[in-house]
Amino acid sequence: AEALGERQAARGEQAAEQPERRRQPQRAQRKAVRVAQLERHAKQRLARHADALHEAEQLGVGTDQDGLAVVERLATDARRVVFLSSPHQTPHPFFQQPNPMAALHAGIERHIAAAGLESTIIRPGIFASNVVPWWATAIRAGDVVRWPFGAAETAPVDDRDVAAVAARTLYQVGHAGGDYVLTGPESLSQAEQVNIIGDVLGRRIVFEELSPDEFRSETEGSWPRPVVGMLLAAWGATIGRPAFITTTVSDILGSPPRSFRQWVADHATAFTEGSPLP
Repeated sequence: AEALGERQAARGEQAAEQPERRRQPQRAQRKAVRVAQLERHAKQRLARHADALHEAEQLGVGTDQDGLAVVERLATDARRVVFLSSPHQTPHPFFQQPNPMAALHAGIERHIAAAGLESTIIRPGIFASNVVPWWATAIRAGDVVRWPFGAAETAPVDDRDVAAVAARTLYQVGHAGGDYVLTGPESLSQAEQVNIIGDVLGRRIVFEELSPDEFRSETEGSWPRPVVGMLLAAWGATIGRPAFITTTVSDILGSPPRSFRQWVADHATAFTEGSPLP
């Protein structure tokens, strides 16, 4: 009788627990849905601010309010960030000209520090891929690139090297607080870069020098004026000086940075008639 009573009591407890057990997954499911909704809304807000920040960077204008909003949102979920900035602290004339994007980046860096986030700052110089929007249309249409300051030297860095450094510094320990300027391995004038593109394509491409005023006239209405002014000032300031070069890509990745010639060879179709522009 005692055993029967114990079994009946156990069945009673199990029966009482069953509704509660059914409610627990339901509550957990509702909570998971709510969390997912909050995360989705937060990501949408973050994306809006990030898009606005990206647009401001592309135009070379704007305040840092969107940058502040992005940093504040990141600070609620992240402990450390890798920020793709610019070499505005580098003591080379190319990077020391008035530059609204540099001011924007400097403000975001201050917000990151104020938020108490561990950070790694990545500062790439001129991207090798810039030559696509700059010169690909002219090269596909003919054999002449009309551009100012052919003698201005830069050290184009491959976008893939920048991405690899950013990834490595994010997941590998020892880079918190790091501040890295990234460049390509060689100083090349803009005219030399055009020659390299022609050499890779097996064509002779002529660099035709434009004056700054001619360049302003040719880009009027299609380029933001602040960007044109920024580039002309930077190119003009570096005439007669080699580009600033670092070994940072090699130091972090353990392999040499890709050359500009290699970048062109890997993206030759961008300059070929009939291929869609990236």
